[in-house]
Amino acid sequence: MIREEGASGVRTELCVELMADLAIAGGGLAGTCAAITAARAGLKVVLMQDRPVLGGNASSEVRLWILGATSHMGNNNRWAREGGVVDEILVENMHRNPEGNALILDTILLEKVTAEANITLLLNTAVHEVEKSGPDTIALMRGWCSQNSTSYVVRAPLYCDASGDGVVGFLAGAAFRMGAESKDEFGEGFAPDAEYGELLGHSMYFYSKDTGRPVKFTPPEFALKDITVIPRYRDIRAKDSGCRFWWFEYGGRLDTVHETEKIKWELWRVIYGAWNYIKNSGRFPEAETMTLEWVGTIPGKRESRRFEGDYILRQQDLVEQRTHADAVASGGWAMDLHPADGVYSAQPACTQWHSKGVYQIPYRCLYSRNITNLFLAGRIISVSHVAFGSTRVMATCGHTAQAVGMAAAVCRKHGVAPAAAPVKELQRALLRAGQHIPGVALEDEEDLARRASITATSELMLDEFAPCGETLALDAPRAMLLPVAAGPVPVVRFLADVSEPTTLDVEIRAASRAGNFTPEVTLFRETLTMRPGTAQPVEIRTALRLEAPGYLFFTLLKNPAVRVHLSDARVTGVLSLTQTMNAAVAKGTRQEPPEGSGIDSFEFWLPSRRPGGKNFALRANPPAAVYGAANAANGVARPEAQPNAWVAAREDAQPRLTLRWAEAQTIGRIELVFDTDFDHPMESVLWGHPERAMPFCVRRYRVTDGDGRVLRECAENHQTRNSIVLAEPVTARELHIEVLETHGAPAAIFEVRCYAK
Repeated sequence: MIREEGASGVRTELCVELMADLAIAGGGLAGTCAAITAARAGLKVVLMQDRPVLGGNASSEVRLWILGATSHMGNNNRWAREGGVVDEILVENMHRNPEGNALILDTILLEKVTAEANITLLLNTAVHEVEKSGPDTIALMRGWCSQNSTSYVVRAPLYCDASGDGVVGFLAGAAFRMGAESKDEFGEGFAPDAEYGELLGHSMYFYSKDTGRPVKFTPPEFALKDITVIPRYRDIRAKDSGCRFWWFEYGGRLDTVHETEKIKWELWRVIYGAWNYIKNSGRFPEAETMTLEWVGTIPGKRESRRFEGDYILRQQDLVEQRTHADAVASGGWAMDLHPADGVYSAQPACTQWHSKGVYQIPYRCLYSRNITNLFLAGRIISVSHVAFGSTRVMATCGHTAQAVGMAAAVCRKHGVAPAAAPVKELQRALLRAGQHIPGVALEDEEDLARRASITATSELMLDEFAPCGETLALDAPRAMLLPVAAGPVPVVRFLADVSEPTTLDVEIRAASRAGNFTPEVTLFRETLTMRPGTAQPVEIRTALRLEAPGYLFFTLLKNPAVRVHLSDARVTGVLSLTQTMNAAVAKGTRQEPPEGSGIDSFEFWLPSRRPGGKNFALRANPPAAVYGAANAANGVARPEAQPNAWVAAREDAQPRLTLRWAEAQTIGRIELVFDTDFDHPMESVLWGHPERAMPFCVRRYRVTDGDGRVLRECAENHQTRNSIVLAEPVTARELHIEVLETHGAPAAIFEVRCYAK
C-alpha cells in the first residue's frame, strides 16, 4: 500500500535520465529506419515516439501505403524501390501481410525496432523541450509520456529530428521555412502562385465493411450537411476506402502545425458527411448492408516546416537528375503538389509531374546548417516546396533517414559533427547496408570477393523465351526492355498472329541517359509487311552497335490487326512494357507539362503487375551474355545500365556460384543479395498483392567451403539481403553458394561479399 500525506508544495513526476550516442525524435518510418540503421552500426539509440505505435502515416492510426520512387509502377523508374531497411520492411510485410492489414505492419515495425538491443524505444513520449549548451549545440531533449506519467531527459552528442513538424529543430533554433518559394528564388517553373496556395493539407481516412444485412446510419450533428460543397463529390464511391480517399484533404490555408486539431475536426465533418451521402442519398443501393468499420482519429500530415541544410534541393535537381558528389539516397516520386483548399478546391486534387528517372539526394540536405549536432530526417529535410512534393513520400523519407542513421555512426567513429562526416566512407557504409545510390557503385577494398575469381556452373544466355500459347493484341505500342552487351545489337525475332494484310512499324529505342528507362531516342525504325496467319515472324534486324552495355526497347507500334505471342519465361532484369498510363499518378500516356514549367515532356512506358506482364516470346541472335558470374562482385546490386546479376541457365538443376582465391582467406562474414524484384512497389496497406515472395528470389541455398564444410544452410528465404556471421572464422581458398530452390524464376544473385570479420 502507498499512502502519502497532503503536501503544501507541488509534487514532481518521475524523471528518467538516459544517455545515448544518437537521440531521435519521431518514430514514423523515417525515425524507425534511422534508429535501426544506427543501432546496427553500433550506436546506442533512444527513439522517442509521441504515438502508441511506430510508422506514423504508415501505421494503423493513419493507414497510408508506403510508396517512393516506384510510384505505383506508374512512371519510367524501373527497378527503383528503395533499398536497405525500407526494402527489408516492405519485403517482410509482403511475405506476412500481402492483404495489406495496417495492424500487421504495426507489429513488423515494432518487431524490427525491439529486436535491436541498442535501441531504447519510448512510445507515447512527446518531446516538448530542448536545452542547448551553446548557440548552435543541443545539450538535451525532454519528453513526457502520458501513459506512465514519466518525464525523460535524453542526452546525446548527436540528435535527429524525424518528428514531421520538426519540433526539435524548431525549439533548438534551427533555420526553417514554411510555405512555397516564389518562382524567382530558385528559378522553379512549377512553383505555385497564391491562388493555388503554399501548403499541402492533412488527410484522414475511413474503412467500411459489408455486414450482409441492412445497416442504418444516423450522422453526427457535426457531419457535413451539403456534400455538393465538395466539387469532386461525384468521385465518391461506396466501395472505396482508406487512402483511396487521399483527396479528402484540408488545411493548406491554415497553420499545419498549430491548427492541426482544427483541421482534424473539419476532416471528420467531411468523412461523416461523405458516409451519410453514401448511406442515405439513395444513390448507392450497394451500401445498404455496409457499415463504418474504422475512422481515423489523427490526420495524416503532408507538410509543415522544412529545415535548411547546407544545400536546398530544388526542382532542377530532380528534373535534370543532377549529380551530387555527396549523394546518399534517391527519390523518384512525382513532383506532387496539391491545391491548398484541398477537398473544397475546384482545381484537380493534385498536380503530378515526373522526372525521366530517379534522382540523387545529397547528404548536405540531411543536417541543419546552423545547429551543429542536429540531423534532419523525413519530410523536414532541406528541400524547396516543389522538390518537397517528391521527397515527402514515406519510402523516400525512410531512405534518406537510413543515410542519417549511418552518418551518425560515421560521425561518432571520427568524433566529428554531421557537416564534417567523411562522405566516401558514408557512401561505402550505406551501400554495404543495402542502400541504393543511383550511379554510385560499391568500391570496397575490404571485400575479399573482389580478389577472387568467380565462376558458375552455368550462366543464362538471353537467347529465347519460348511461346506459351497466349497472345496479346497490339492495341497500344508495346516493347520488350532487354539488356544488350556492347557490340552488335542482336537480331530479335517475335511471333505474331495477323488477322489481315497490314504493315507493322517496329523500332529500337533507348534512353538518353545511362540508367534511365525513358525511351526517348529512336535508334532504328522499319515498316514490315505482314501477311495473314498465325505465328508470323516479326524480325527487328539492324546494323547498330553499342559502344557500352545498356538497355534497349525493342518496340512494336500499335496495330489492332496484330497479336504478339507471349511466354511464361521470366528472368531478372527483363520486362515487357506498354505505352500507357496509370491514372493514379498521371493524366495521359504522355506527360505534357505547361510551357515555362521547366518540366520535360515524354511518354510513359509501363510494365503490368504479375500475374500479368508476361514477356513476349522471342529469339535473340547472337544471344546476349549479360548474366555472367562476375556480376556478383561488380558493386551494383540491382538492374541499372545492365541487370548486374548472375543468373543460372534454366536447365541447370544444381546451380552454384564459386569464389576462388590464389591464397587462403580468413572469412568471418558473408553477405548475399538476392532479387526481390525492385520494380515492385509493394504498397504496404490496403492494396492487396497476389504474391508472398518474389519469383526471382532464392528460397533455399547452402554455403560451403572448398573442403565441403557447410557454413550455412538456409531452408526458407524471401528477403533481399542475407548476412551470414560465422560462429568461428574459416580459412578457405574456395567458397561455394549452391542454389537449392528459387521461388519460381531462374536462380539469380546480385551480390556476394566476404569479410574477415
